[in-house]
Amino acid sequence: MFRLNLKIALRNLWKNKGYTLINVGGLAIGLASCMVLLMYVAYEWSFDRQFSNYEKIYMVYNNMDANGEITTWPTTPTPMAREIRDKIQGVEYAAHSSFPENQLISYGSNSFKKIAIYAEPSFLKMLNYKFISGNAANALQQVNTVILTETLAKNLFGNEDPINKIVKLGNTEGLKVEAVIKDIPQSSSFRFDYLLPWGLLEKFDPQRKELNWKSNNSLTLLQLKDNHVFEQVSDQMKGIYKRNRKISASEALLQPLSKVHLYDKFENGKSVGGKIDQLRIFFILAFCILLIACVNFMNLSTARSEKRAKEVGIRKAIGSSRKSLVSQFILESMLMAFIGMLVAFALMELALPYFNGLLNIGLVIGYSDWRFWSALIGLSLLTGFIAGSYPAFYLSSFEPVKVLKGFSIAGNSSLSIRKILVVFQFVFAVCLIVCTSVIYQQLNYIKNKPIGYNRAGLLEIPIQGNLRTESQLMLVKDQLLKSGAVTDVTYFSQSLNDGGNNSSDFNWPGKKTNEVFLFNYRSSGYNFTKTTGAEMLTGRDFSPQFADSATIIVNEAAVKMMGLKQAVGTVIKKGDIPYTIIGVMKNYVSESPYKNANPTVMFYSIGEVSSIIVRIKPDQNISTSIEQIDGIFKKINPDFPVDSRFVNDDFEQKFQNEKLLGTLSNWFGGFAIFISCLGLLGLALFIAEQRKKEISIRKVLGASTGNILTLLNRDFIKLVIIANLVAFPIAYIIIHKWLSAFEYRISISFLPFALAGCISILIAVLTVSIQSVKVVKANPIDALKYE
Repeated sequence: MFRLNLKIALRNLWKNKGYTLINVGGLAIGLASCMVLLMYVAYEWSFDRQFSNYEKIYMVYNNMDANGEITTWPTTPTPMAREIRDKIQGVEYAAHSSFPENQLISYGSNSFKKIAIYAEPSFLKMLNYKFISGNAANALQQVNTVILTETLAKNLFGNEDPINKIVKLGNTEGLKVEAVIKDIPQSSSFRFDYLLPWGLLEKFDPQRKELNWKSNNSLTLLQLKDNHVFEQVSDQMKGIYKRNRKISASEALLQPLSKVHLYDKFENGKSVGGKIDQLRIFFILAFCILLIACVNFMNLSTARSEKRAKEVGIRKAIGSSRKSLVSQFILESMLMAFIGMLVAFALMELALPYFNGLLNIGLVIGYSDWRFWSALIGLSLLTGFIAGSYPAFYLSSFEPVKVLKGFSIAGNSSLSIRKILVVFQFVFAVCLIVCTSVIYQQLNYIKNKPIGYNRAGLLEIPIQGNLRTESQLMLVKDQLLKSGAVTDVTYFSQSLNDGGNNSSDFNWPGKKTNEVFLFNYRSSGYNFTKTTGAEMLTGRDFSPQFADSATIIVNEAAVKMMGLKQAVGTVIKKGDIPYTIIGVMKNYVSESPYKNANPTVMFYSIGEVSSIIVRIKPDQNISTSIEQIDGIFKKINPDFPVDSRFVNDDFEQKFQNEKLLGTLSNWFGGFAIFISCLGLLGLALFIAEQRKKEISIRKVLGASTGNILTLLNRDFIKLVIIANLVAFPIAYIIIHKWLSAFEYRISISFLPFALAGCISILIAVLTVSIQSVKVVKANPIDALKYE
């Protein structure tokens, strides 16, 4: 029986090649889109789950009640890990680490600037990376040692055995290679190329040894003995700041390691989402696209019901049961889905390189991974069943007597179902068009919003090697200005686009003892505002004409926070050291461009700067200027790469998530619309063929081509208009919820809805007309000669 049904199914597919092509194409695009999106969702979901005890590992976050709201970040004081080990019951391991930082490492003539992390030995007991060589039990215990990843070891040593060889850190410090580990997976929040002992950082920065609970400069991880003690440990952690600092507005929060990547958004000290929200959108998008492909199949199958009606009637008349007919139609849809799966597989192979380049990841089809094949085959079977279920039960329900007497099958019930399916398809497509338009409107609004300085033509170069002394910095500045490649030079304690470096240890006249306010603090050189194009509202910038060692500049947000009526000349204290405000600067964006600027205090301290900022001469070729700048740095600091980067490029990275969301919505929204058009094309073909005689009679009676096309399009346009009316409120709710996450946001206008309505109607009209015009242009005699 199965063999007979298969033969009939293959004959039907071959006989109706146009419908087969439309259905297979729709199912293939739907399956390929669904699988690529699911692969991406699975990749993001897998972050930090490669460790054997990941479900017991937690990162300590700092909830600080300051500036009238609770601010949450993952930086903690260095003594935190020791305090947890010594005094918190139920913790198996605790360790702190530094933030990832690019540092130069070399062996012989091979030198590379790669990402380094300083960490305690317990760090490796929790994050059990795979050791290729070396002793994991003793790792990170000796000060002048290093652990290399496999790729870095290969780059430095080639085929040599790196163990016990001496490499140089920053061309100065000799380190013995004690181990080599497998490369860190892309799906890891802790990405580095080599690992250094915490003791080495204390050697470079002795202040790290102090039990200082005021500075948040480390990441802290802990591993519980058992997750049953989580509540107990969490309660003990909440008071850890207040037990070690008399006046503290901080409270420790434990975030599971597996949630660090996906749940990075906090409100009022609680995790409320983050990238997980984007994944949910993609997950829903994946199955909606697949569902649209299934709807296409249902639509076309029910539309062709009259042609299959006699077949059903005859088979029932000679004894076929409804069950066997259902089996046959389900087998046909399964066969269609299987062919679609093969085409989808080829489409995935073609699309993944572009998709990986877009997301900067390395998704590959796991040919040896049973989970990939299970998902692909399972989705194909599910697609075949969903797509074929309604047509199978609908077609098998025909009564043979009525069908064989010529009863019209394409009645109101099947027609209404087809209309509902078409409306569903276009509701989804219109929602995507509206949402994508709003995403791009919001992105352009934020990108074009004033940021408080002129980022065009600004270049940042990290201070490293020979440049760490003030005399060398002055020499570089002098040569850069003399070269004619730049117009202004200053120094800064970090990248202009970076956050961090904050403190609540500020006091000013009128501040209450129990109040806690958090300020960003930065260090700069002379002429910061002139170089960056920032605006000084009152007072002056740091200048060599004055002694500015005990002076500061504040921004508007800081003045507002302190409630100062006359800021310039006011003396405030950081700790016990007094500083005089000499200028008030306009707020500038250094962290999220979607939020208000944080209160910022700027010091003149050459000893704390870490980057040189230059403004390239606008009337000179950029490539020529870069070559001149690189030449000066290579001459003064030959052992280190220049690593210059444009501030504008770094600023663009802040919009990566929104760009990704917009681009993927564009692509997969386009696929959804294309699949919908395939269904509409097939449906238009069927209706035009069905009404061929009517069209011919109308032409004989004098109807023009335009009249007939209007007649054929009218019903479809009605359906699309209904779809728009249903989609608009749904889209409004979605975009309103998405925009509410931003402090700076556009107001929702009528334009995206009007655009979506026009595009959807235009697509429907073009799709139907392209197919219908063939029937309209046909000679009416061909359709009427047998009447």
